[in-house]
Amino acid sequence: MVQGLTKRLSFLDRYLTVWIFSAMFLGIGLGYFVPGFKTLINYFQVGTTNMLIAIGLILMMYPPLAKVKYEDLPLVFRNKKVLGLSLVQNWVVGPILMFVLAIVFLHNYPEYMVGLIMMGMARCIAMVIVWNDLACGDREYAAGLVAFNSIFQVLFFSVYCYVFVTVLPPLFGIKGAEVNISMGEIATSVFIYLGIPFLAGMITHFSLTRIKGKEWYENSFVPAISPLTLIFLLFTIVVMFATQGDKILSQPFDVVVIAIPLLIYFVVMFVVSFFMSKKLGTNYEKSATLSFTAASNNFELAIAVSISVFGLNSGQAFASVIGPLVEVPVLISLVNLAFYFQRKYFANQMTCKVQDVTLP
Repeated sequence: MVQGLTKRLSFLDRYLTVWIFSAMFLGIGLGYFVPGFKTLINYFQVGTTNMLIAIGLILMMYPPLAKVKYEDLPLVFRNKKVLGLSLVQNWVVGPILMFVLAIVFLHNYPEYMVGLIMMGMARCIAMVIVWNDLACGDREYAAGLVAFNSIFQVLFFSVYCYVFVTVLPPLFGIKGAEVNISMGEIATSVFIYLGIPFLAGMITHFSLTRIKGKEWYENSFVPAISPLTLIFLLFTIVVMFATQGDKILSQPFDVVVIAIPLLIYFVVMFVVSFFMSKKLGTNYEKSATLSFTAASNNFELAIAVSISVFGLNSGQAFASVIGPLVEVPVLISLVNLAFYFQRKYFANQMTCKVQDVTLP
């Protein structure tokens, strides 16, 4: 029986696609029509790292990591079947699928191909919480899996990137795909862009819940810092598109070329992961959580590492920027697909319904 619980997108979340496209066009306009703006951005360049984007990415990732209930991690680790399935979905199926799609669709665009491959290595630790909540997934498992993926990325992201970007492409005879990236270089970037907000989120969570209590932390502090994610996401997009604007205007076809494999990836990963979870015997809530965790990607980390390793104006960075523009509308659509699967396969488990989970 469906209870009276209804999920509605907040005003900010409902129009997230609009805000992202607005930031994109603003960035292009500033970069194209205000020559001094690109000069200002380049002033903050230190090596291959732009400090404006570094600050934007770190602050963007801090709120989701501060929301994680780290004390609930034992709940996830206790169920070895669910944890093992999540491991297979996120760190075997996902990276391999993105690698294959990148090779198939972008072998003639080696820089874009590498950018897409790196997105496949970056498992989602932020927006998945939004999609999971909208689809009435299991919040505790979402928090645990997000924390688990965060730890796993800190430890193994650099190794995965080295193998999938440097070692494997030449085996397929892909010209120009072999890129010399040291694992230490990538590990440093991962620590800066993921380790710093991860540690900050963990310290914030444990210190403030102890001082002020969990109720104050979840009902007062978390809502207060939540808008920072959108604010600094938009800030980062404006800065990045100001530097990439000329390429977007001169190569709009490239945006479509990059978007096609991303669209296929999100849909296939969600559907395959959902039925893998269902076959294991998990309920709807856990199946939805496992599917959204597997289908989403941490484009913030992919952008950060691409910029740090390849440079702000690289094709790899450009490909990473396309990620959120594709992910947002597709994942909102997959929320509705999750409810369709709930009605069809878990009719006796329908505990909530959703309204207005649509694009504006």
